Amino acid sequence: MKYYLIAGEASGDLHASRLMRALKQRDPVADFRFFGGDLMAAEGGTLVKHYRELAYMGFIPVLMHLRTILRNMKMCKTDISAWRPDVVILVDYPGFNLKIAKYVHGLRGARCEVRGAIFPKVYYYISPKIWAWKEYRIKAIKRDVDELFSILPFEVDFFEKKHHFPIHYVGNPTAQEVREFLRGERDFRGERREEQFRGERREERGERNVIALLAGSRKQEIKDNLPAMIEATRHLADRYDVVLAGAPSIERTYYEPFLEGSHVRLVMNETYPLLAKATAALVTSGTATLETCMFRVPQVVCYYTPLKHFIGMMRRLVLKVKYVSLVNLIADREVVTELVAETFSVENIRRELEAILPGGSKRQQMLDDYEEVHRRLGDNDAPDRAAELMIELLNP
Repeated sequence: MKYYLIAGEASGDLHASRLMRALKQRDPVADFRFFGGDLMAAEGGTLVKHYRELAYMGFIPVLMHLRTILRNMKMCKTDISAWRPDVVILVDYPGFNLKIAKYVHGLRGARCEVRGAIFPKVYYYISPKIWAWKEYRIKAIKRDVDELFSILPFEVDFFEKKHHFPIHYVGNPTAQEVREFLRGERDFRGERREEQFRGERREERGERNVIALLAGSRKQEIKDNLPAMIEATRHLADRYDVVLAGAPSIERTYYEPFLEGSHVRLVMNETYPLLAKATAALVTSGTATLETCMFRVPQVVCYYTPLKHFIGMMRRLVLKVKYVSLVNLIADREVVTELVAETFSVENIRRELEAILPGGSKRQQMLDDYEEVHRRLGDNDAPDRAAELMIELLNP
């Protein structure tokens, strides 16, 4: 079977690579071609374009790189037509991927007169978050996507009950990845993860506890959020080891101006080891909020937006959800504090961080509430379940 996958950022590269591994276990002759990253390339097949050349965020960066984006999209469409896969598997990244879905769906009509033509199926793994905004995209999804694979349990009701579009909930890959990581991996200081969860206190070993900073995976996010995170932890530098997790898609040199003269230490490509060690965390909204929850690390969600008061008003008018963090969305209530738009400030970050440090007023309640999130996610191996379903559907 020929599989064409498209992932446009680091998290998509990770999830797609694990899906590829699961597909290979069930399809020994699986042939892969993809837009993605290094993790996908390690699973074999042909890397057509790296996600580093795709990931633009925000109106201005997209406008500035519009020519490149359009060129990449044209290349992708041409490559799919030339390779003629059995299925195109889209991984998150909806701005790009929904346009590809429309194109692939259109191939069926264009080739209907061609004898022996291949009509690629369109599968969407990690469904677009249209429940948050751009709900109108449901029309395109219904028209262009053959099968939708969800990793968030609350999406089932949204798609099936509200929009009458059947989907497959396969479990959450982030939850599975963290569980696997905690089963025997070692952290960036060479210690076993299980120590964190046996109640062993770092100060009893003569070490300082760690505050983790997860400032996003894109340059604009880092620029907007990291300075406030650094400032909010400055007064804790004599008691805590403040460590920044460098994103895999960002070069070390980009962080250096922010960290110059600060108390913050940078570790690259060590997010899971860092979270396994952390006492608390400041996290930019996204998958990282769920990862932090899965490691049972109390967190404050920080997400700066330009023109923050205006954006705060627009958020209430445009967004369809009460929360921006996956933790709160899955729990359907406020488990972690979200400092977004008009509530984002160094003073607020500092205050909320102190409340989740050892002895803080919110720490234990947050840890207790995390267990509900774990329960709702379930214990399915998402890539295995998704691969099993995909192959069943491709071979009826």
